Amino acid sequence: MRIAMAQLNPTVGDVAGNTRAILAAVESARAGGAHLVVTPELSLIGYPPRDLLLKPAVLAQMRAALEFLARAAPDIGILVGYAEENSAPVGRRLYNTAALLHNGGIAAQARKSLLPSYDVFDESRYFEPGESVGIFEFHGINIGISICEDLWNDEHLVGRRLYAANPIEAIARSGAHLLINMSASPFVLGKNDFRRKLVRHQARRWNLPVIYVNQVGADDELIFDGNSVAVDPRGAVLAQAADFRPDIVFVEWPAAGTAPADSKNTPRDGMAALHASLVMGLADYVRKCGFKSALLGLSGGIDSAVVAALAAAALGPANVTGVALPSRFSSDHSRSDAQLLADALGIACRAIPIEPVHAAMEKVLAPEFAGLPPGLAEENIQARLRGNILMALSNKFGHLLLTTGNKSEIAVGYCTLYGDMCGGLAVISDVPKTMVYQLAQFINDQARSAGVPPPIPHGSLTKPPSAELRPNQTDQDSLPPYDVLDPLLQLYVEEEKSVTEIVAAGWDAATAARVARLVDTNEYKRKQMPPGLKVTSRAFGYGRRMPIAQRYNPGVITF
Repeated sequence: MRIAMAQLNPTVGDVAGNTRAILAAVESARAGGAHLVVTPELSLIGYPPRDLLLKPAVLAQMRAALEFLARAAPDIGILVGYAEENSAPVGRRLYNTAALLHNGGIAAQARKSLLPSYDVFDESRYFEPGESVGIFEFHGINIGISICEDLWNDEHLVGRRLYAANPIEAIARSGAHLLINMSASPFVLGKNDFRRKLVRHQARRWNLPVIYVNQVGADDELIFDGNSVAVDPRGAVLAQAADFRPDIVFVEWPAAGTAPADSKNTPRDGMAALHASLVMGLADYVRKCGFKSALLGLSGGIDSAVVAALAAAALGPANVTGVALPSRFSSDHSRSDAQLLADALGIACRAIPIEPVHAAMEKVLAPEFAGLPPGLAEENIQARLRGNILMALSNKFGHLLLTTGNKSEIAVGYCTLYGDMCGGLAVISDVPKTMVYQLAQFINDQARSAGVPPPIPHGSLTKPPSAELRPNQTDQDSLPPYDVLDPLLQLYVEEEKSVTEIVAAGWDAATAARVARLVDTNEYKRKQMPPGLKVTSRAFGYGRRMPIAQRYNPGVITF
């Protein structure tokens, strides 16, 4: 049997568009001699559909799409993911289901057993778990169907199992000859290595070939890297799809012999994967939200330089506009570095000095601030004026405004509400400051390899980071050095360590306590920031649900 692995990029909610994409993949699969086409989890509606699943009209659209696909391609098997209505009088209203379409109708169905409700996942809100093992015979082969999380509950590789059941074991013990997993597994740095290890382990453990088909593309904050793969019972790779783009690859089973994956589809890792994920995430967000162009403030610093380079790569330089907004505190090199960056990237660059409106605002507030020393309120006026100007340009010309704050700043509140936090997408909000520098170096190295000048100026890479809201200001006036701050944030935010544990690991007690306090007291800011692209295991977004009004003490408590 020849199987086509259709790695698709659905748009959430666009059942008609997703159906057309599936049908196009079916036509390609038929041309390639396939008997069966496998699509990702919930491929008809896209993942995650969230509360769209509460709309009866959406469910009716999926039923109609299934009937259309079954009639349109009766001669080939199609595995399609959709939300199936639960006819039982008890339980949640839906199942997360894979339907096998063949001979003009639904030939078989399999329901997802394990429903994740952690991090960005909330499937128990909508779905009832499937209770039976999904196995059907097709072209003389017993095929076991699992859906995403069903693959992940293996006690040999997972430190703490979340579920008592192991659907893969049940499938293997029920006589399957082949295991297929239809997935929508989001990207996180380093995750694909573990995912690939998991697929190969399951194949070897149960002596089954495994075909793993993952969604690709970005939906809101989530990025899906694809990286679909097929392995034989020994874990040897039979087929490997591309990363970060739609693809269709073929695999034969029983295989005549093992063949290495196409070298063109070798999965990227490290900075290459981070860069590809952010470029795709930005491009998909702009396209799926109906924008065609983007706008951002250019300060001459490293963060705005990296975001501008990502935007140029994602949208094309002609669709990106940078705006320099100098104040009386802006250094000459900040202005020149912003222009150098724009020229190197080929993006438009506007300069709008904020001094006239800054002076006017100070004059308006002078009676209210009389007799008080200048401080944070005066500094933030500049950031909010910049945000106001950028939002005006966004409204007037229809550009999506990109914010340029990094994860380190957002974690500790070193950002201004209604100022530099204004915008529609926080591109690098899950990228720590030290990693921003690594990403900038990667972008420059990539340019050199392509034989073009590196776009990010030397000054942006080497000068001390500064908000330039007062004379001679640097970030380290207010924060620990980033090579100290970022490891502390890794421990406190991503690993959920207490201050006591962090100090026991050798970190300075006062610094650790201060960083923890800054993280906890700035939750209100993060709740109001635009959505950001998730690339780490613990992003400031949908998957991290901390209260604002709380008095958690991360240290040792007394009673």
